[in-house]
Amino acid sequence: MLIRSLWVDEYKLRDDEMPLKENCPPRQQPDKKSKNSSDDAFELWLKRGLHQLFDDVANEPVPDELLRLIENDRERKK
Repeated sequence: MLIRSLWVDEYKLRDDEMPLKENCPPRQQPDKKSKNSSDDAFELWLKRGLHQLFDDVANEPVPDELLRLIENDRERKK
């Protein structure tokens, strides 16, 4: 804990070192029409991974007991 405390104290910015908002460059808003190719690659990787993990589960039949509960709830709300 002492080592962490020393490290934090050593690298902590003082108030006079903090960048002022007006000195910071403006944030750029991402263009929603154009996507970065790395974003596309990540989306593709994620979609494939999720399909590999959950397609079998999603294709399983819904248990009869759950269907009965849903139907009972639906009728009760009418």
